[in-house]
Amino acid sequence: MSDPFLSDPFATELFFADVEPGENQRWSTWPAVTPTERGPEPWPDWVVTSAGALDTELGILKTGKEADVFLLERAVPDDPAQRTILAAKRYRSAEHSSFHRSAVYTEGRSTRNTRDTRALAKKSSHGREVAAAQWSFAEFEALCRMWELGAPVPYPVQVNGTEVLMEFLGDAHGTAAPRLAQVRSDRAELAGFYDQVVEIMRVFAAAGFAHGDLSAYNLLVHDGRVRVIDLPQIVDIIANPQGLDLLHRDCVNICDWFTRRRVERDPEELFAELLAASYA
Repeated sequence: MSDPFLSDPFATELFFADVEPGENQRWSTWPAVTPTERGPEPWPDWVVTSAGALDTELGILKTGKEADVFLLERAVPDDPAQRTILAAKRYRSAEHSSFHRSAVYTEGRSTRNTRDTRALAKKSSHGREVAAAQWSFAEFEALCRMWELGAPVPYPVQVNGTEVLMEFLGDAHGTAAPRLAQVRSDRAELAGFYDQVVEIMRVFAAAGFAHGDLSAYNLLVHDGRVRVIDLPQIVDIIANPQGLDLLHRDCVNICDWFTRRRVERDPEELFAELLAASYA
């Protein structure tokens, strides 16, 4: 009888690997996640799928209200062709999070099973973990959907518990792309950025969604293109009772920011445009 361990190509690759994870390293978690927890196919060429890859933490990129983002290298030892840099977003459990507005965004959402629903209601330790994982899966699913619709979001590589691995928007040395709020541009360039932001909002609205927390701080400018990040709070405009209010707030936030920089834009006009897109 053949050895089932040796018949598994992933296991075989790990079995014969001649290295062991060092400090701040782990084996790639890609083989451990199910197909539904991996990004949309076809996978980009730069996605490393080998079970012989190591994940190496390179440092922290950003701390946030509900999650921290780390820089991660996923690479096969001694194979330069199989190396990529990823952003690893890790959600904190409720007791370690300073994000207290989640109920506004989660109205209209459902949990994956009744046990999780009961745990959330009881606020047990399992419930707190479920709550954190809800945010990671919500962001992963939103990234997948928007990627497939052509929105300029980071490619979602995988989700594993409370961690989302996604495309790193930055250079090969690990320097992240600047937020729109950090970019120094003239009026003409800013007007072009505004048009790009509106197109992003239009893609969301046409699919029935609003970002829900859009600002110049979760829009990045990478290679001249505006990219949108931080999607865990994405809201269904119809299913969420506050969906239209959150869409309107996004319009006000964006138009006010650009208007303060002498690119005058009308939030009510933008709101009307996006409403029309959502009902088209």
